This record gives sequence, structure tokens and C-alpha cells, in this order.
Amino acid sequence: MKSIAEAKLKNKRVLVRVDYNVPLNEKFEVTDATRIARTVATVNKITSEGGIALLMSHLGRPNGIVNEKFSLKHIITTASEVLGKRVQFIGDVLDPETETKVKALQSGDVALLENLRFHAEEEAGDLGFAQSIARLGDIYVNDAFGTAHREHASTATITRFFPGKCYAGYLLYEETENLDNVLNNARPPFTAIIGGSKVSSKLNIIKFLLDKVDNLIIAGGMSYTFLHAIGVKIGNSLLEEEMIPVAKDIIKKAHLKGVDIYFPIDNICADRYANDANIYITKHNHIPDNWEGMDIGPKTIKKFAAIIKDSNTILWNGPVGVYEFPNFENGTQSIALCVSVATLSGAFSLIGGGDSIAALSNYKLTQFVSYVSTGGGAMLEYLEGKELPGIKALKEDI
Repeated sequence: MKSIAEAKLKNKRVLVRVDYNVPLNEKFEVTDATRIARTVATVNKITSEGGIALLMSHLGRPNGIVNEKFSLKHIITTASEVLGKRVQFIGDVLDPETETKVKALQSGDVALLENLRFHAEEEAGDLGFAQSIARLGDIYVNDAFGTAHREHASTATITRFFPGKCYAGYLLYEETENLDNVLNNARPPFTAIIGGSKVSSKLNIIKFLLDKVDNLIIAGGMSYTFLHAIGVKIGNSLLEEEMIPVAKDIIKKAHLKGVDIYFPIDNICADRYANDANIYITKHNHIPDNWEGMDIGPKTIKKFAAIIKDSNTILWNGPVGVYEFPNFENGTQSIALCVSVATLSGAFSLIGGGDSIAALSNYKLTQFVSYVSTGGGAMLEYLEGKELPGIKALKEDI
């Protein structure tokens, strides 16, 4: 990919695909502006060189229908504050007045288009819709790693209308460099911590990582399917019956490949799914009937901490317990602390997934890890070895 660092931007209208799919509260206020903040370098590059930054994004899932709830006008104030420049809202990409407004923009201006997903053609990757977007700019920049795994009009199709003028924004370039570093240049021991609720949602990444890692820690809700597969009683804990054979196969392959695979050795259980539930800590891992696992126990935390401490490369995706409940957040908080300490001791750590990122933020530890990916689904697919459409399109333009 060509980086925006190579682009000549003076007096150019630069169409920038960003991922401003940020969370809003009931008052339509942005509650986490991280994704906006991560595009500051790209926007500054454009405006400082006398270009015009014309930003475009999606917000939520309006399913091709105009919906006030998902209007990007809600984020204008926050975007202006975070970017340190007045961001003009210029409306829908297909509105005839939008083209007039774009032509009136001056060097150094920043503007934001309306939610692209108000048009079903966006997610369909429609060629005509991509051309309608393209008419507004002179150069195309993709800085939305979070949507790079989607073959949408604004992420992939649009590059056809900018031959030789397609670039990766600083964020997108940074994301791929750090992910490539983990995949191809990891310093051993390489430890992956995979959490979350379901085996099925992380199956491909687990299989792919078996050829990369030295240690594989599986925790969170998905671990109970693995524990069940090896004969541990899990009570009412989350279980994917259809994934039991898959779990057994993963364990077998890990052993054949020389990968040390770890599961919880004790659990914090509850008699119902609630923060104020009665709590029971298992002594020998087996969970009693009518109880469900909610977090990893103290013995497990100690075991996982020792593995993480001795690692030189760490990948963490997914919480290891129901961290949304204060009474069951200790495991996830402990993992976040362990990864941070290991990083301060010289390890390279990459964190991805909305819940893991939120946990780091909640515990004020974001600055103590090496890299936080904005990707989510895109990160998982990249780590599965898939070629993402948005990145492939940029590479084909070289």
C-alpha cells in the first residue's frame, strides 16, 4: 500500500474513509471518541499541506434507510473538538447541493458527509454509488481499518475511480504494520489470550494462531465448552454443544504442534446471572449443578500471570469474565494489569476487540500496552490470514 505520507495534497480535495462509528448515549452525545482521535494525524497531514479533508463514514446499522438516530451530524461537535478544527457537516452524498458545498470548501477545511449507509448501495458495493462519491474528490484515502474487511462502495469499489491516487491513511497503515509484526515477527514466547463468550466467533483465529503461538490461553464464556470437552463439570455455564468436537480437535492439534494450551483451573461462580448473585469459588475447577462460571478464579489468575510475565509477544482479544458486573471483573482487570506490566518489561502487546479495549480504558491502562487495534472484526479476519477487501483494493492501485 502507498501511505498518505507519499501523497501531494496541496489544493486537493481528499476523500477520506474514516470509521466514526462511535457510541452515542440517549442524548446523542459521543461517549467514546477514540476512533475519531486515531484519525487526527491523517486529517492534520491533509490540512497542514493545504488540502481539503472530506470525511465519510457510517454510523450504526440504518440498513439503507435514512434514520435521524444514525445521522453523523450528532458527532460534529465532538469531531471538531477532537480534531482541533471546525468540521463542517455538508449532508448526503447524493444531494445535488452537496457537490456545490464541496466546491466552496477552501484549503485547510474539514468537512463530513452524512452516513453512507443511509444508502443500501454502500453495503452492496455498488459501482454507480461509488462513482457518485468519487465525483467529490481528487484523491482517495482509506483510514478506516475497522471496515477494511467489508467490500463496500466506499472501502473497496471506489478505488477504481482513483487510479494511481489511492493511499492508506496513517491509522490503516499503522494497523497493518502492527498486525504484521505480531503475525510474522513475533519474539517468542508468543502468548495469545482469547476470551469472549463463544467458541464459534473465535474459531478461525484460534485455528490460525496454532501455527504462530507458543502459548494459547482460552478463557471467558468460551472456555466452558473446552472444559466440558475435557471432562470438567461446568454446571449451568455457557456451553456450545455443537462445538465440543471442534474444541477437542483444537486441543489435539495444539498438542501435536507443540503449543501449550491453557484453560481456567478454578472459577468464580454465581447462582444466577447478576452482579448481586451469590458467589462460589471452585477448588478443583468442577462447577456445581445450578451454578454458572462468571470469572476466572485466583489460582487461574496466578497461573495466567506467570505465563504472561514470561512472554515477549502478547495478543489479547476478549474479556475473561463478565467484567461488566463489578463482582466479576477481577479476572479481566488482572489480565489487563499483567499485560501492561509485561509490556513495561519489554514485551510487545497488541490488544483488540471492543470489550478488551473498553476494559483497558476503564482501568486507565491503555497507554501501558504497545498497540490497541481499532479493528474488531477486521482485526480478527486479518489475524486469520484473510486478505481484507479494503486493503486489497489499495494494493491493487499500486
